[in-house]
Amino acid sequence: MKLSSLAALIFSLALPTLAQADWAKTENEASGQTVYFNAWGGGEAINAYIAWAAREVKARYGVEVKHVKVTDTAEVVKRVQTELAAGRKTDGSVDLMWVNGENFRNLKQANLLFGPWAERLPNWGLVDLNKPVRSDFSVPTQGFEAPWGTAQLTFIADRAKTPVPPRSATELLTFAQSNAGRVSYPKPPDFHGTTFVKQLLLELTPQRAALQQPVNREAFASATQPLWAYLDQLHAHLWRNGKTFPASAAEMHRMLADGELKLSLTFNPNEAANLIASKQLPPSAYSFGWRGGTIGNVHFVAIPVNAKARAGAQVLANFLLSAEAQARKADSSVWGDGSVLDLAKIPAPLQAAMRARPSGALVEAVPTLAEPHASWVEALETEWLKRYGSR
Repeated sequence: MKLSSLAALIFSLALPTLAQADWAKTENEASGQTVYFNAWGGGEAINAYIAWAAREVKARYGVEVKHVKVTDTAEVVKRVQTELAAGRKTDGSVDLMWVNGENFRNLKQANLLFGPWAERLPNWGLVDLNKPVRSDFSVPTQGFEAPWGTAQLTFIADRAKTPVPPRSATELLTFAQSNAGRVSYPKPPDFHGTTFVKQLLLELTPQRAALQQPVNREAFASATQPLWAYLDQLHAHLWRNGKTFPASAAEMHRMLADGELKLSLTFNPNEAANLIASKQLPPSAYSFGWRGGTIGNVHFVAIPVNAKARAGAQVLANFLLSAEAQARKADSSVWGDGSVLDLAKIPAPLQAAMRARPSGALVEAVPTLAEPHASWVEALETEWLKRYGSR
């Protein structure tokens, strides 16, 4: 064997040992740190899950986790920008943040993220690389954020009232015409409302490939023309004639339960099961998707470049990627959020638990449609508000 080949072999064999030593150093540095985890605080089940993870990380690694409950991740992005502009380069108030889409793109473009670090986590080896874990709304992650969970647009109906649901944009229009005032969607820029608009765009535009590229005026005008024509027809048959819209998916769930609406929507395929279990929806509620697929994505956690507890943030992110934490998160009685792990790489008992689907959850196989490039979000919301927001 040539000397250079022997040296390469020795180096490759040493890599796991070096990685283990580096991670042990990270864990030692993390002990005693306080991680301020900025994450959406609008869901009781999610808040309870984060509280559980915080207790586990404190007990196992000596890392204190403070859940900073936010309503809009864009505000966290602005806070990071403001702190750096004020000279806070190493003692920022945000150590880890729940993020994806246009917020990640804005952070990355402005060099506001620490990294790359995500693919160095020990539990990265459990991640299912067939999922879009290296791309966030068509923006390469490049190790600047670690995947946390998966989501897919899912519709909810009551089988007692709607045994045959609409399974495409065309069928939804026909359904709305036959059920005047009983269909709606959240008002953008509410996340679920914007996602619904993106779903329609993906199905209706003949230029789907253009959606994976950064938006420009010409492409936007051409690709969205069928969307606005469709919405002009649909809105006339919506709840309150499309002149006002529910504020959120949670409001739609209540309206579905009350019989005011015939359909609701969610970005969590297990949410209907949770709502049934908590008696917010009747046992006859069920989840369904559209025949051609529904929009889906991965959500992530990221570390701002000025984070004070970088080591602690990585330890928390690594725990959130563990088989134990992912299995608990996927349990619909806990949260019901989809896993980013390759189930073949985790213990069999956890595999079985993660494959379980309770009554009301999405059980059918629905193709996942890729998110448009993150730059389309603001453009769509701005144009939607211009056309329909002031009615």
